Amino acid sequence: MGLALLLGVFAIAVAIGMPVAFAMGVASVIVFFYEGFPLLIPFQRIISGMSIFSLMAIPFFIFAGEIMLHGGIAIRLVRFASSVVGHIRGGLASVNIFSSMLFGGISGSAIADISALGSILIPVMKEKGYDGDYAVNVTVTSSIAGVVIPPSHNMIIFAIAAGGGISISKLFLAGVVPGILMCICLAIAAYVIAIKKNYPSEPFPGIRVVLLTAAQALPGFVTAVIIVGGVLSGVFTVTESGAFGAIYAVLLTAFVYRSLSWEGFKLSVTNSVRTTSMVMILIGCAGAFGYLLAFYQVPGLLSTFLLAISDNPIMILLMINVMLLLLGMIMDMAALILICTPIFLPIARDIGMDPTQFGIMLLMNLGLGLCTPPVGSCLFVGCAVGKVPIEQAIRTIWPFYLAILAALLLVTFVPAVSLTLPALLE
Repeated sequence: MGLALLLGVFAIAVAIGMPVAFAMGVASVIVFFYEGFPLLIPFQRIISGMSIFSLMAIPFFIFAGEIMLHGGIAIRLVRFASSVVGHIRGGLASVNIFSSMLFGGISGSAIADISALGSILIPVMKEKGYDGDYAVNVTVTSSIAGVVIPPSHNMIIFAIAAGGGISISKLFLAGVVPGILMCICLAIAAYVIAIKKNYPSEPFPGIRVVLLTAAQALPGFVTAVIIVGGVLSGVFTVTESGAFGAIYAVLLTAFVYRSLSWEGFKLSVTNSVRTTSMVMILIGCAGAFGYLLAFYQVPGLLSTFLLAISDNPIMILLMINVMLLLLGMIMDMAALILICTPIFLPIARDIGMDPTQFGIMLLMNLGLGLCTPPVGSCLFVGCAVGKVPIEQAIRTIWPFYLAILAALLLVTFVPAVSLTLPALLE
């Protein structure tokens, strides 16, 4: 009865438009009261969920991404990408994907990726003769690279949700190859569509321009080097690396590029505080919600259910992926990481999947949910930036979905894709 009440209240709250974080919080408080626990307990669970040192890295990651968004790093990455891949058929789509791979790998945020690159590239693509829905779909789907390619605050959330024992350094390394693979799959899909619709290509600017744009973009890459390199080397903790990365981004954009205005700085701070508060509230409420799921033995019940259908590891992984895809359509990514990790990770472990591999599979799968209605936040932002009706974008986005699904299946069933680089740390 308690479990039904928990899920029922949560579903009703989400259905009437309550934010997911508050829906989980309200459902948890009601069920704690129903079970006879003191009301102090749910709030203790909420606070304890947020009182983890590693979570301090999240605001620094978010702030660094915002600084790069408003400080001119994004436009330099676009120029570099354009000089390298702009001459391919449908070149601006390849520029978009390549830029997402670079910027997403620095900012770690899909939304920041769309906001920065979409506002630059979507109008240019339209001007050059590309369909608006094509431009939006390329931007939206390639932004998922920011979720997988490190540094990513979602990896920190996963490591915490897994209950510790998972190396963030290994997660960072594990995301590199899957992220690049996903972008390659998207580039192939974009190229095929570009040939079919006879989209134009840009002239090759020459090696001199490539080297010049690379030199201009290189200081921006150092942000990711500081964050990821600091963690991998063991010199910094994740939080310290995030802090130094954010400081470097401010100094670079303010004093080297001189493109960060005071207004841009204030906007970066405001957006960072807003995003961080949303993430932290979500993590806290998910902590209380997850405690009740464990209390009602949901992971064990679901494991029994899946094994009753099939004991074949391939079938179990396919069922987990389908469940995650369906949940990703209706819920926020961070919330799902916190809820689904303690449920599905034990099942994945039981059938022999490495936790690091599972983490990358989970992030890529839920990343797909970011561009899938009805709660696809990336899709909505992309359509808003590109001024394209969401119905129009949905009708033509399926080749890019298939490209991401192909990469997802490789990550799911070929452990070497995500585990080869982390193995180098051992």
